[in-house]
Amino acid sequence: MQDNNILIVESGATKTTWSLVGKDGEEKRIVTDGINLSTTGDGTVDSILSEAAGILGRTAPEVHFYAAGLIMGEDGSIPLSAKGVDEGLRRLMGAERIEYASDLLAAARALFRNGEGIAAILGTGSNSGFYDGERIVKGVRSAGFILGDEGSGACLGKLFVADFLKGLMPVEISREFALAFSADYSTIVSNVYHGPSPSRYLGSFAPWIMERYGRDGYVTRLVERNITDFMERVLLQYDIARYEVGVCGGYAAANREVFERLGAGYGIRFSAFLGDPMDALVEYHSGKE
Repeated sequence: MQDNNILIVESGATKTTWSLVGKDGEEKRIVTDGINLSTTGDGTVDSILSEAAGILGRTAPEVHFYAAGLIMGEDGSIPLSAKGVDEGLRRLMGAERIEYASDLLAAARALFRNGEGIAAILGTGSNSGFYDGERIVKGVRSAGFILGDEGSGACLGKLFVADFLKGLMPVEISREFALAFSADYSTIVSNVYHGPSPSRYLGSFAPWIMERYGRDGYVTRLVERNITDFMERVLLQYDIARYEVGVCGGYAAANREVFERLGAGYGIRFSAFLGDPMDALVEYHSGKE
């Protein structure tokens, strides 16, 4: 029975979801810390892999590994950023056949299966691409939380703390934020420039900010600026008149009404919002409809 197991891994900056599925449909699912193959250190990756293998406790000859920061080589070879993961999966999980793919392809498969559409990720970070039913054939570079990631929780946090540090927000909001997070200049700068996961740190402020959406004019304008930046700078580069947009990510799913209302002004039609793509990925790889 062990030889029939399929392991599906979906990883972003905040968390990694592991689903071990048997051919009989039995599933074991766990969540560990996130893996971004562009930024997560080798030691951390190995520690997360060891933790997952220890909890799952079974071999998985077939693995589908979706990850943020995964850039495939033009010849289809294993990217350098995944070398450590590849060795760990083969050693710890008995993996024989491993598919490496971006978290964007995971979102597209979860949202559209074998159909066409514009897939977007809006969680801690953001990304997008046009999916033809098999591959991502067009994309707008995310550029990360420093140069891009418009519409995401990390980008919202970045905009907010930048205003906080420069005194560009209402005094009462500034006081509430400083008290809630023990936030000051040194703490913020240290976490952003020297912390282990700056995007996760910035994204952690998004729920607190969104609690004040619609109640405070400054916060409302900031939130809508972040979302409309994503629409104007990213989504409008696709054929939105012809194709619907599907979205994966906890941040967008929690604020679906805001995205749909603002998107309507641009003619953007949203087909679905998935907080987590794993249920749909299990169905996709298990051949279920």
